Amino acid sequence: MIIRIVKLTIDPAKKEAFISIFKNNNHHIKACEGCVGVELLQDQKYSNIFFTYSHWKEETDLDTYRQSEIFGVIWKATKATFCGPPEAWTTRLIA
Repeated sequence: MIIRIVKLTIDPAKKEAFISIFKNNNHHIKACEGCVGVELLQDQKYSNIFFTYSHWKEETDLDTYRQSEIFGVIWKATKATFCGPPEAWTTRLIA
């Protein structure tokens, strides 16, 4: 199993739009082959910094999602809310 962590810095004026995009589309992500779950986390100090935290059975499942049409739609809408570059890590639970 892998865990994908993505840090997103959102324009404060577009924060509610970003949250709406996630809430309206997370079921599409969860329905993808190999997706075990996806969550949205918000930084406690900087309210415009968010993290997506998703679990995938295999890295190939994540890659398939990232090449899908639904990813293109979600990512395009999400990018329009950024005020900084995204950062991403693909990790494995070891303990």
